[in-house]
Amino acid sequence: MTDQAIEPAVEPATSIADVERRIKAILIGSAGNLVEWYDFYAYTAFALYFAPAFFPSKDPVVEQLNAAVVFAATFLMRPLGGWLFGYLADQYGRRLSLTVSVLCMCFGSLIIAVTPTYATIGIAAPIILALARVIEGLSLGGEYGASATYLSEVADARHRGFYSSFQYVTLIGGQLTAIIVLLLLQKVFLTTEELKAWGWRIPFFIGACLAIFVAVMRRNLHETEAFVEAKKKAGSSSSMAALFRYPRELLLVVGLTAGGTAAFYTFTTYMQTFVKLSVGLTEDQTTMVIFGSLLFACVLQPLYGAISDRIGRKPLLIFFGIAGTLSTIPILTALKGTKEPLTAFLLICGAWIFTAGYTSINAVVKAELFPTNIRALGVGLPYAITVSLFGGTAPAIALYFKSIGHETWFYYYLSGVIFLSLLIYATMRDTKHASAMHRHE
Repeated sequence: MTDQAIEPAVEPATSIADVERRIKAILIGSAGNLVEWYDFYAYTAFALYFAPAFFPSKDPVVEQLNAAVVFAATFLMRPLGGWLFGYLADQYGRRLSLTVSVLCMCFGSLIIAVTPTYATIGIAAPIILALARVIEGLSLGGEYGASATYLSEVADARHRGFYSSFQYVTLIGGQLTAIIVLLLLQKVFLTTEELKAWGWRIPFFIGACLAIFVAVMRRNLHETEAFVEAKKKAGSSSSMAALFRYPRELLLVVGLTAGGTAAFYTFTTYMQTFVKLSVGLTEDQTTMVIFGSLLFACVLQPLYGAISDRIGRKPLLIFFGIAGTLSTIPILTALKGTKEPLTAFLLICGAWIFTAGYTSINAVVKAELFPTNIRALGVGLPYAITVSLFGGTAPAIALYFKSIGHETWFYYYLSGVIFLSLLIYATMRDTKHASAMHRHE
């Protein structure tokens, strides 16, 4: 069906004004993505401080496990968000979908900022916290598909991998921003006692304000030419019935996402807990190690994206699959055995060298699988389902194995999931050379 969907190799020459317009659109779209993920990751960055307020326990591992379960529960809403915002993006425009999704994130962040603790309202506190995270999960479920689609469509074909890589630059940048806020509060403005008492609310207030600002910016985004062209075609529609005309592409999204998303959430959201509870670093050392490794990860994204524009997407995915399968267990084993912050930093960076083979290009690979009229839904829905199963659950699975005394089981689990995705990478087509980006059916 779409294996013969070869994109034209030559694009019309673009003017300086057109290049500036594309770059501006990518920057605004990326800024919104950063704010959404800042709000989302503020939860994990400050979990060490607010978990006792919502899940009081004598065992800090149990407190973090409960916080991780709520984190995983929010992913249950991501498929619904992928469907809802994917439909909005394909039917009414990428701009509308992106604007509404960031407003939902604002609402969820604000709820967390004002929710009373367990000591004040009892069991209602963690319930309200979970509700807020569900709203944020709904928002992010839609953000990924709409954002991946928008960034892929506004980029020119020769540099699509490079420009699309900025989705994960800003996604990781959102976590970096959350850590910067954490460092400022830790080192400059508040004591540890103040952070645990009430200071953890500050980043959620900041996130809500930033989300409002970005929503205003997104209102002025121009629609992509691909979407405009698709709307001109008679009978063009975005629906579940239309989506199921591409079963192979849907399964490809699931297969190529599973291992990558499990690795991504392991080396981002779970790493802060891992180096604190398993490696035994102090809170300050933990923050600096995670900050440094994420900064390194940000640098890798556009580099790998640009490489994919020259050699194709498939070689990078296969590199991630092979290196991830073989290196995950040794890296995590060595990481647990070290007590040195520098060694921990270098090991996590080593993991990012192969993980970036997936993160840098996964958005553009998925976008290149589907025609314009169904692209946002085709990317967003199966991705959200897969992330719910393999990404959001990674921290909870790791902490569960740790709580029963078999932490190393998670290392084998992660390596196995990456291997399953490697089988998909080895057999799928290279979407750079067989892209559906030009199809508006």
